[in-house]
Amino acid sequence: MKSLRFVMCMAGALMLAAQANAQKIRVTEGSLDVLKNEKDINIEFTYNNMRVGKFDKEADYVNSRVKDLNKKEAGRGDTWAKAWVDDRKSRFEPKFEELFTQVTDLKFANKAKYTLIFNTSFTEPGFNVGVMRKNAYISGEFLLVESADHSKVAAKGTMEKSPGRTFWDNDFDTGERISEAYEMAGKALGRYIR
Repeated sequence: MKSLRFVMCMAGALMLAAQANAQKIRVTEGSLDVLKNEKDINIEFTYNNMRVGKFDKEADYVNSRVKDLNKKEAGRGDTWAKAWVDDRKSRFEPKFEELFTQVTDLKFANKAKYTLIFNTSFTEPGFNVGVMRKNAYISGEFLLVESADHSKVAAKGTMEKSPGRTFWDNDFDTGERISEAYEMAGKALGRYIR
């Protein structure tokens, strides 16, 4: 019994370590130290030149997915395409902001001295068909700029492979998997800054 408990604890620790190592954050220019005495931050999101899965252009991915889904059921692909864009404001960005501000103790404020701009450059939507699954993840770049003048950059950096999956593998919805990736990205970047 004790050996089984030990094995389970070790497996859990290895899973956490693998998940932590999968996500890499690097500051490539400047410093995030300017946030040390700040109480507020503004956050903006962009999706410039985003690649999706095996597609070099997001538009190619969306067109392919819409076509496939509309073949199965008329209008289903069009509904999916609308959700693909709408989920950014309704699911992805709020998850990122919530965990980022929670971990850093910075409050979200449009009139903050500094703005964090997070650009998603790659999205792996993953899949879950019950018997097989592939986790979602996102990668991107971030800029910390002065809110009054975005050309004044305090720091630049990258984040690679922020994982998105839910416990119990109950993530059949693409938006759910990707929103978890944004949640993990916000949490990881918040910890890095803290």
